[in-house]
Amino acid sequence: MTALETLYASGGKAVIIPTLELFCTPWAAPIYLCQGFEDITAKTEAGVTAKFTASGFAAALPKRDNSGNQTLTFAIDNVTGEAQQLIDQALEARASIGMVFRIFISTDLTAPAERPYRMKVLSGFMQGSSVQLNAGYFDLINLGWPRRKYTLAFAPCLRYI
Repeated sequence: MTALETLYASGGKAVIIPTLELFCTPWAAPIYLCQGFEDITAKTEAGVTAKFTASGFAAALPKRDNSGNQTLTFAIDNVTGEAQQLIDQALEARASIGMVFRIFISTDLTAPAERPYRMKVLSGFMQGSSVQLNAGYFDLINLGWPRRKYTLAFAPCLRYI
């Protein structure tokens, strides 16, 4: 039984803390956010100690099924305008934004309470003072078919003589 399952079953004074890590190649460093009013310092599953900045964000987890629409929708408060600047940097570099969604328990910040979700940001828009983004961990719609491309290196018989 995991710590999260124990918390759900028993209740108690522990608090579930959802966190986001956003990363992109043109950015100087990843962004670590946690839901709540206080910053936390926690260890990721790779053993990296990170300071998660308290932020007002809301996340709607995807369904756990085999449908082609497995997206996480989340909104981040953008009062300082930092999110807009970072999104502009990613657009200028034509780089994709990656995201890791982790859940921690307030009594144990040494590791995530469950396996993290690793996703790619698919779309987003600015609305007022917040940024709303959609991320997915299996992009069935943009999946190439056939997966193996027939090039001259793979199939030299394609060359016209």
